[in-house]
Amino acid sequence: MSEQPQPFIDHLIELRDRLLRVLLVVVAIFAAMVPFAAEIYDFVAEPLQARLADGTGMIATEVTSPFLTPFKTTFVLAFFIAVPYVLYQAWAFIAPGLYKSEKRVAVPILVSSIVLFYAGMAFAYYVVFPIIFDFFVGSAHSDITVMPDIRSYLDLVLKLFFAFGFAFEIPIATVLLIWSGAVDAQSLARKRPYVIVGCFVFGMLLTPPDVISQSLLAVPMWLLFEVGILFGRWITSDSKKEST
Repeated sequence: MSEQPQPFIDHLIELRDRLLRVLLVVVAIFAAMVPFAAEIYDFVAEPLQARLADGTGMIATEVTSPFLTPFKTTFVLAFFIAVPYVLYQAWAFIAPGLYKSEKRVAVPILVSSIVLFYAGMAFAYYVVFPIIFDFFVGSAHSDITVMPDIRSYLDLVLKLFFAFGFAFEIPIATVLLIWSGAVDAQSLARKRPYVIVGCFVFGMLLTPPDVISQSLLAVPMWLLFEVGILFGRWITSDSKKEST
């Protein structure tokens, strides 16, 4: 007699299929954008390039950097563009195990997480980058010509993109903690001083070693935490009304 496949194996097979779909979508987006790799890198480099002295630019300290760096930028951008599809596949994987009430809350949370992730990246590019690059370039001694390495610059901005993208997910994490009953809004509010200190610690670890960059990440994290508490209280009050 042939053994019936175990449910756990079925879940693993489904997970593998969904991961393959995500990989194919990312690769397809990447392939479509490869012809524009140079333009994409120019767009990412613009916040720093615009602040360098006339007649100067970024340099490449490795032989392969001029070729590989634009392709790396394009691949990461392809993943960023595919984030909604990635989250949809994650949702489709876990949705069958959720109750109707949980699905009703999960869908707005899923959409909000996508919007907040992109908002964090936009905040980094249009607000944070101009400020910190003005500071770094402007603080250089007059005898020093600032000519950053293209690979080092890309590593820095990708780190900041991810840091701000995930930092803007704080309201989602806060709401989920309150909604799941793991903690209530009042106890989270009482822990506010520790959260503020934690925000500045994370800001110190995830940004360049200067107070400006640290504050530009820490202050929005704290404000987003307050937004999460506000929405968590609203969801809790709605749940109490429905139960009565």
